Amino acid sequence: MPAPPASHPPPAPEPTAAGGGRVPQHIAIVMDGNGRWAQRRGRPRTFGHRAGAKTVRLCVRFCLERGIRALTLFAFSSENWKRPQEEVGALMNLFMRSLDREVDELHEHGVRLRFIGERAHLSAAIGKRMDSAERRTAGNTALHLNVAISYGGRWDIVQAARTLAQAAVRGQLDPSTIDEALFAQHVELAEQPAPDLFIRTGGDRRISNFLLWQMAYTELWFTDTLWPDLDVAELDRALVDFAARERRFGRTGAQVAQVGGA
Repeated sequence: MPAPPASHPPPAPEPTAAGGGRVPQHIAIVMDGNGRWAQRRGRPRTFGHRAGAKTVRLCVRFCLERGIRALTLFAFSSENWKRPQEEVGALMNLFMRSLDREVDELHEHGVRLRFIGERAHLSAAIGKRMDSAERRTAGNTALHLNVAISYGGRWDIVQAARTLAQAAVRGQLDPSTIDEALFAQHVELAEQPAPDLFIRTGGDRRISNFLLWQMAYTELWFTDTLWPDLDVAELDRALVDFAARERRFGRTGAQVAQVGGA
């Protein structure tokens, strides 16, 4: 993977909403609960995945309306390949249909679409659609929509380490110069601010190998609401909770207050 031009930007003050609360620049979401939502209705799990696609559109609109600059969605993890082949195949077909259907509208609203993950495991047809969507929306700036597919946080860190090791073997890099800033240039989403807020639906309290490097100081927020049932009111509750938190990044509360009052 080619190295982006810069590492993650340092934490910056979040934008301020109309009501005075801080708004995260970047939200990362684990979209959990589709299967359980369908099973409670006596339907197959794939029915829940189709219903969850509507919530994706809701979240994109929400971010555009609230001035959130980046949204990263965990669509399919590297571990999800272990699921029954019928479900995996249905998810891949849904993903292709969604790409065909949604890209035009995303482009019209100024959304830049990007995919992160290990593309070698994906079919050529899906890869072609992903490349086309990324090229089509490359110049958009209203919202960065990152979709993690065949992605794992450990894979992300390993591929960054491998890239640096290969450069060192070729004599292009002195290993002693590798620090956090240099390493950060080689993980996914290196050119974007790290997530400020992580949301997980479905009731589980874990991050499930998602953006392990990038979320070192991300605020975590969990809801029992299943992904297809997520609505604007619940998202606003997450933002209210985020705005009330003191983000210290290793400093003391007094230091944070001093910086904020400067």
